[in-house]
Amino acid sequence: MKKEKKSGKTLKAIAIVLGILILAALGIGYYFTRTALLNEKETQYLYIDRDDNIDSVYAKVSAIAKPHAMKGFKALADFRGYADNIIRGRYGVDTKMSANGLFNMLKRGEQTPLNVPIPSVRTMDKLAAAVGKKLELDSTELYHALTDEKVCQRYGYTLETIPSMFIPDSYNMYWTVTVDEFLDRMKKEHERYWNEERLAKAKALDMTPTEVSTLASIVTEETAATQEKPTVAGLYINRLRKGMLLQSDPTVKFAMHDFTIRRILNRMLTTDDPYNTYKYKGLPPGPIRIPLKEDLEAVLNYEHHDYIYMCAKEDFSGTHNYARNEAEHAANARRYHQALNARGIR
Repeated sequence: MKKEKKSGKTLKAIAIVLGILILAALGIGYYFTRTALLNEKETQYLYIDRDDNIDSVYAKVSAIAKPHAMKGFKALADFRGYADNIIRGRYGVDTKMSANGLFNMLKRGEQTPLNVPIPSVRTMDKLAAAVGKKLELDSTELYHALTDEKVCQRYGYTLETIPSMFIPDSYNMYWTVTVDEFLDRMKKEHERYWNEERLAKAKALDMTPTEVSTLASIVTEETAATQEKPTVAGLYINRLRKGMLLQSDPTVKFAMHDFTIRRILNRMLTTDDPYNTYKYKGLPPGPIRIPLKEDLEAVLNYEHHDYIYMCAKEDFSGTHNYARNEAEHAANARRYHQALNARGIR
């Protein structure tokens, strides 16, 4: 009888202990997998870079995590040896993610890609700086690559023509992309843009994609008015076909490396530089900036007309007066210069 009572008490004790363990396990499971990690009400991004160690990762996580969730994350990281395998990257932590979810994402290196805009800029140092602000890669390293003749040749370009490889847009990529991976991606995007239809249009113009890009860069600089871009493109195509100097003011600014010039003076037109289209016939050696997409399209789908001259309108609207002959152009230019003088622009 006593043995039976003892046995019963033992079983009851075991049952109680098991119950406690089960409840604890359920509690821990809920603690790690069900409780939302974030303190914030919207997705946060963790940037784990090449210099991070376990302590700095903890510091970054704790900056966005609830205290009890942070304990759960640390327990998992310690138990599973995360300190020995920290993977760099940009990680999106959404509002429903648990400590376990974050740990698994970091442990597996499941990065969240981001949109990297390629801007229409005049120089490669500006491009490198803009990209460097969005990605982990060193902007100086990217600039050195873009100004390295051998690197440019590898992609089929020269130092002068490399800007034409870039098509302004936003591209989805990982924060940890390397310089080589970035350039490879840009080359692929260039090839994707230049499909059969666009290549056929360029061929009809007797131009290569790089030459289209060079002319489009002049259009980008000449006007911000979308509606007149095909007109401007058509004008320069007319001049090219007639063997005339392009006489584009923005190419003078580029030749002088001074983009602050507000008024092109006669003495500037003699600048001895292959980019100066007042002095040298044909297209300049390469784009004077990365042209906008709409300007590439403006060249490929240029407006057919007889204009060979253009002059900024005297109302400073950013648009132009066009002319078919020198007399018309002289009248347009006179009005514009009078407006400049009236405003004291020198």
